[in-house]
Amino acid sequence: MAEKRDYYEVLGVSRSASQEEIKKAYRSLAKKYHPDVNKSPDAPEKFKEINEAYEVLSDPQKRQNYDQFGFSGVDGSNPFAGSGFSTGSFDDFGDIFSSFFGGDGFGRSSSRSSRSANAPRQGEDRYLRLSISFLDACFGKKQTISLDVDEQCQRCSGSGAYSPSDIVTCPTCGGSGVTMRTQRTAFGVFQTQSVCPDCGGTGRKIRKVCPDCGGRGYIRRKQTIEVTIPAGVESGQKLRVAGKGERGVNGGPNGDLYLVIEVQPHAQFERNGRDIYLQIPVSAVDATLGTTVDVPTIHGDVTMKIPAGTQDGTQLRLKGQGIQASGRTGDQYCTVHVKVDDRLSAKERKLYEELQALQGSTPSKKSVWERFKDSFK
Repeated sequence: MAEKRDYYEVLGVSRSASQEEIKKAYRSLAKKYHPDVNKSPDAPEKFKEINEAYEVLSDPQKRQNYDQFGFSGVDGSNPFAGSGFSTGSFDDFGDIFSSFFGGDGFGRSSSRSSRSANAPRQGEDRYLRLSISFLDACFGKKQTISLDVDEQCQRCSGSGAYSPSDIVTCPTCGGSGVTMRTQRTAFGVFQTQSVCPDCGGTGRKIRKVCPDCGGRGYIRRKQTIEVTIPAGVESGQKLRVAGKGERGVNGGPNGDLYLVIEVQPHAQFERNGRDIYLQIPVSAVDATLGTTVDVPTIHGDVTMKIPAGTQDGTQLRLKGQGIQASGRTGDQYCTVHVKVDDRLSAKERKLYEELQALQGSTPSKKSVWERFKDSFK
């Protein structure tokens, strides 16, 4: 079994980190290693490790226990962990009984937990990878996707009951959501609270369940939704679809769905922001004498002039032939690659030989090679 890593190391924060810093680090790592987004084999284990670290460090009392006793202070193996017994404070003394009997020994923290458990909470967000083509990313598109969504049951409005009169107060806890237990110890009589086992802390029972949802309060449906992919979207960007995430708790709203865009590469075009880049081949003759060519762009072929004497690696701009997004349009940059034909006809070879002889017979004009050699003098 792998040895546990220090919780501060897991979240990448210092021991003096504030709660805000811990929360920020957790959110960043949770998004990075969420199994729906990160498909690495070790992502689920890392995600679990991150959640475990945050559960401890986000709770001031658990964090104090961990700082003082290490892992034994938060895994229940040390009954005195978190008691701060050496300080002798009354609150810390109550923590000793918490470790033996549950709750805080005085009926306070459990009631707060039950109230929190009963409160409506928004569901978790979902993440879905959406792969699109290079040109779809350039121009944008509408795309239909199918997914399963838990929707609040319309018949019972999420209560899970056949009718409002079928929701009754839990007889075990009297509607409080907690049960009280009295214990006699060597230190005296102590009362502890725990979540009601019959109602799960809701404080209510359902006599007759809703026939549509079976008492769950929600119905799982397959939905087809249309999303608009904006022009100029790039890999890694997220598109939010409100209310299509995981279902809420206690009548809370659903979380959101985030579509993580993955743009497929193009065989020839490359992009940088709104600009498009393309490498084009030009023969040595055309580069020397100049010519016009029909250059492919994302909008179609555009005629471009190759000036006489164009050198290999020269970059020529086609204005306005890039991506139009957010009210601005990029350009296309064509990088010229001078290509020498290695398959010449007899006539072409003869003409090249004549050109080569002509270069050597003109004293006033140095060849390319001679100018290169002169640069070393």
